[in-house]
Amino acid sequence: MVPLLLVLLLALVLFGAGFALEALWWIAVIVPAVWLLGFLIRPAATGGRRSRWYRW
Repeated sequence: MVPLLLVLLLALVLFGAGFALEALWWIAVIVPAVWLLGFLIRPAATGGRRSRWYRW
């Protein structure tokens, strides 16, 4: 019974890690896309200049 529980626990851990890695891949794709959109679509500042969309 214990080996079966260990195998099920291992499968659960690997499934969770696989899901987390999949989510991290999607985040790694979405974040640069949002950054690029924010860089390209930025509002004009006073005086007609293009302003920075970040604070630093």
